[in-house]
Amino acid sequence: MTENQELKDEHTVFIGAKPFMNYVTGVVMQFTTQKALEVLIKARGKFITRAVDVAEVASKRFLEGQIKIKDIKIDSEGFKNRDGKDVRVSTIDISLVKV
Repeated sequence: MTENQELKDEHTVFIGAKPFMNYVTGVVMQFTTQKALEVLIKARGKFITRAVDVAEVASKRFLEGQIKIKDIKIDSEGFKNRDGKDVRVSTIDISLVKV
């Protein structure tokens, strides 16, 4: 893993089943206390809508005028589920940057 990749992973928030505000706080903390210039929000499947909401609340309520959405990437990943079936799940990466 390159140094650039490690830095990227350090400022990545993976969205899951925790309470919504935990993720918003995580993004805000990356920019404020850890002085990140860019934060990546990653989600897949049913958590994609939560990732979009986290990005919007962080950029329009908590850090309004301080950060903006730089890029949004969508994709899908294939894997085997518990039953051994091949399934695909949608993914999203939302890149937020300091202005």
